[in-house]
Amino acid sequence: MRVTKHEHACLVIEKEGQRLVIDPGSYTTPLIDTDGVVAIVVTHEHADHWTPEQLGRILETNPDARILGPAGVVAAASDFDVTVVADSEVYEVGVFSLRFFGEKHAVIHPSIPVIDNVGVMVDDSLYYPGDSFTVPSVPVNTLAAPAGAPWLKIAEAMDFVTAVAPKRCFPTHQMVLSKIGQKLANDRLRKVTEDSGGEYVVLEPDESLDL
Repeated sequence: MRVTKHEHACLVIEKEGQRLVIDPGSYTTPLIDTDGVVAIVVTHEHADHWTPEQLGRILETNPDARILGPAGVVAAASDFDVTVVADSEVYEVGVFSLRFFGEKHAVIHPSIPVIDNVGVMVDDSLYYPGDSFTVPSVPVNTLAAPAGAPWLKIAEAMDFVTAVAPKRCFPTHQMVLSKIGQKLANDRLRKVTEDSGGEYVVLEPDESLDL
């Protein structure tokens, strides 16, 4: 299985000729090479994690691709056929096994409503929490860790990585950070990953990692 990181929060996972797309949003360059997509996971309704244009473009090539997301995504993406998923549920889509964790987005500010959010574990190997600090109830081989966001400070990101204690970790959700900010986040997340015995890998957009 191979994961390719795109800008911001978008990941594309490939296995046995099939692809899974996670969070193709507005901060991600339009996805063009999308042959073989069997599923799209949208962790929550914010535009930096999905847009109608991104979903429509993928479905043009893959009309049978299944879209999965929490109830908030089902409501927000009402023009699409979205399967509602929730905490602790497991779905088999193509060659992929998807297990979902959590229920809510991290708090941005008390004045802003807290929306639905799910984290997703792919094949009991790769975990991506969406916009949350939800720690899964199972060991994590590879963690895609949010590194910068309006709802996140670096101490919280460090605590999250420490709590998950993955064997390997790479940063996501970085388009809101300058190059200096990305380096700062990487230095801090690398430290706590390695303190727990894990390996920290920095993936630039379009770079891949074999799992």
